Amino acid sequence: MHQRQLFLRHLAQTSEFPLMLEITDSEGVYIIDKSGKKYLDLIAGIGVSSLGHRHPKVVQAIKDQTDRYLHTMVYGEFVLSPQVELSSLLAKHLPDSLDSVYLVNSGTEATEGAMKLAKRYTGRTEMVACYNAYHGSTQGAASLMSDDYFTSAYRPLLPGIHHIEYNDASHLDRITTQTACVVMETVQAECGIQKPVNDYLKKVRQRCDEVDALLIFDEIQAGYGRTGSLFAFRQYDVVPDILLLAKGMGGGMPIGAFVSSKEIMSVLSFNPLLGHITTFGGHPVSCAAALATLKVLTNENYINEVLRKEALFVELLQHPKIKTIRHAGLWMAVELRDFDFVQLVIKHCLDLGLLTDWFLFNDCCLRIAPPLIISDAEIKQACAIILEAIERASS
Repeated sequence: MHQRQLFLRHLAQTSEFPLMLEITDSEGVYIIDKSGKKYLDLIAGIGVSSLGHRHPKVVQAIKDQTDRYLHTMVYGEFVLSPQVELSSLLAKHLPDSLDSVYLVNSGTEATEGAMKLAKRYTGRTEMVACYNAYHGSTQGAASLMSDDYFTSAYRPLLPGIHHIEYNDASHLDRITTQTACVVMETVQAECGIQKPVNDYLKKVRQRCDEVDALLIFDEIQAGYGRTGSLFAFRQYDVVPDILLLAKGMGGGMPIGAFVSSKEIMSVLSFNPLLGHITTFGGHPVSCAAALATLKVLTNENYINEVLRKEALFVELLQHPKIKTIRHAGLWMAVELRDFDFVQLVIKHCLDLGLLTDWFLFNDCCLRIAPPLIISDAEIKQACAIILEAIERASS
């Protein structure tokens, strides 16, 4: 049996129409299939490969760590240099109140840990999340979703979850003295890129302070330079009580984190002891890759170039079939006619050697979230392919 047959027989499927690309190599902004065809990757593994594929400094950090040790003991027991250096450098680039890092394996685990932390610290059980937001697929994280399509088959989920409309200040009275936390993306992703307006995040912060609820910003997709600053919340002059990170954090390796103050985080260490534990969270190899990623992003010019590259995409993506482009740095939603037309454009992009995607809660938009290292020439190539794909889909 060949690889595609084995893939369909033995790997659990998450949809009835997987892309079925058989990948053999990758380099920079390209992934390469078994025939040698190169695909310009405009989604970076859904925001993961912020430095592109196999960045040399990330690869070297991985190799160096594998020569020393891999897994040694469950997270939080041993003093391991990659964990210590990563958490220390993260704290250096965050506000003073975000100085305690809990390392996990993924974004959904960061969400789960933060939800437990908020309950434990406040003694409350109710939570507030936004409509059309995605924070992960495990039971707790999925409970924060408003969309019944993705959750109804798995109920009952966690009780006490209330939803508000993002950017609608009139809903903030739903945050009450019974609310443990508000979980919110700094920039909403899966609805098709929605940025906060009219000081919305400041108003949420003020309401949380009024009722002593914790504010959790999910920057699992927005973080690590995607929007033009290392962390998106820096652009809005609002500091959360807990910050969620993952995706672009690891340079292609699996890692996530929830970050808070020492005071808040300390409650996980007593009543009960080991209030939150993870075996593979903070894996030394993933931490080494994440440390190298953070060093590259903070020492080189990629983040400073994000807004200029964003403008170039917007300038070049002009077509009568494009209704609008919503964008937050190198993170865009290109709105087209409908789902079927989007899927046809995606197919033609693939034929032309470009990988793009759509959004969970906005299926009439193309997703653009390339590696931050993408060059002007590659942006021009990508835009030309997208416009050609739109033409083909229109004929």
